[in-house]
Amino acid sequence: MQPRINSTSRYILKGLTTPQKRWATLGFVLGLALMAAMPSVLAQPKDAAQGVPGFWDPRRRPEQPDTSRINLIRFLTEIDYPPFNYQGTDGIPAGFNVDLARLICEELKIACSVQMRRFDTLIPSLAENRGDAVIASIAVTSETRTLVDFTDPYYRTPARFVVRRDTGLVDVRPEALEGRKVGVVVASAHEAYLKTLFTEADLRPYANAEATRSALRLGQVDMIFGDGIALAFWINGTDSAGCCVFAGGPFTDGRYFGEGVGIAVKRGNNTLRLALNWALFRLWEKGKFTDLWLRYFPVSPF
Repeated sequence: MQPRINSTSRYILKGLTTPQKRWATLGFVLGLALMAAMPSVLAQPKDAAQGVPGFWDPRRRPEQPDTSRINLIRFLTEIDYPPFNYQGTDGIPAGFNVDLARLICEELKIACSVQMRRFDTLIPSLAENRGDAVIASIAVTSETRTLVDFTDPYYRTPARFVVRRDTGLVDVRPEALEGRKVGVVVASAHEAYLKTLFTEADLRPYANAEATRSALRLGQVDMIFGDGIALAFWINGTDSAGCCVFAGGPFTDGRYFGEGVGIAVKRGNNTLRLALNWALFRLWEKGKFTDLWLRYFPVSPF
């Protein structure tokens, strides 16, 4: 299987049976609908950062490429990786990546289709000309670069600190965490990062992310450090019981947390890659990317 977003696992569906996955996806869809219908009830907490990832420099505006030879863009995505891509209750592809693909096609004024496939078949399907672009949260790595070309990254999986609301702890500089108990998943990139840069912190390794979150809820650690996207969903979900908030960050050091996520195209297809890059820039410039991101991530990991 090709790599995904570095340390991000299937943080919603991991360990669920097929029927449970369907109910989880249904719950996510209904949750989005409820947020749209009752923004005053489910508004983001004031202390939750409304950060949005952005890798586009307004001073380096790309030129609009010639797309006259592109009549259709066949996007491929994965079946069950919500909220990025999943099968909606009506059987139609849905999710952040799917909606972004549709916005790209609108911006380029090019017809497009979105087909769902198993994750391990996506890059082979691209090589076999069964699709033109893969938008499925594939990490840009030295390995994947040998298989496909990528657009500029449109998001990363940042690392974040999370603290209890009642602690008032906001300073997470290395010198400020001397002696602080920090929960982290053992043998993870997050643990390696802390060992390198937060040498005075009292690291408390746990077997998995769920165990770190439980330790924070119970007050066994002062804070936890981990995958920002998974933590954003936890903070905004019922399991956290509103206990906790982000502090400091985000941390996006590529040596530990990856280069980011881009749209994959067949090696050498620069015409399509440049067109997608231009569309991504325009969507960010117009604020459409921000609107889409905040719709799916009401507590942003950035």
